[in-house]
Amino acid sequence: MKKSVEAIENFKTMNCAQSVLLSYVSEIKLDRVTALKIASGFGGGMAMAETCGAVTGAYMVLGLKGPTEGKSIQEIKAEAKAGVRKFNELFRAKHGSLTCKKLLGVDISTAEGSAKANEKNLFDSVCKELVGSATDILENDF
Repeated sequence: MKKSVEAIENFKTMNCAQSVLLSYVSEIKLDRVTALKIASGFGGGMAMAETCGAVTGAYMVLGLKGPTEGKSIQEIKAEAKAGVRKFNELFRAKHGSLTCKKLLGVDISTAEGSAKANEKNLFDSVCKELVGSATDILENDF
């Protein structure tokens, strides 16, 4: 199964960050429960409608999947930053922003914004696509 399809399926019961990270657990050799815990606070733009959870989930994957053997901490950090920059460029080019508020057009960190997102079915119509897109970028460009 394509990881993007798996991530979208995950999104039925998990937040956006968890959905992306969980689609990579076997590849990055991380157990599911630990992955769920790590990504639990990143959904909904870190609960503040800031950086999209699908994006932060992708950052976690990039950091965990990079090879580290024989590399210094500085090299590992530099490679992770380069990967994040490349991911950001690709995601922003496709969606126009990395920020949950801008991607959804509402601030889901407020009761009013969350109600409007539910009313407009944004979690299903927009977030599901963002989860799939973030995972597609990881699959196809890294």
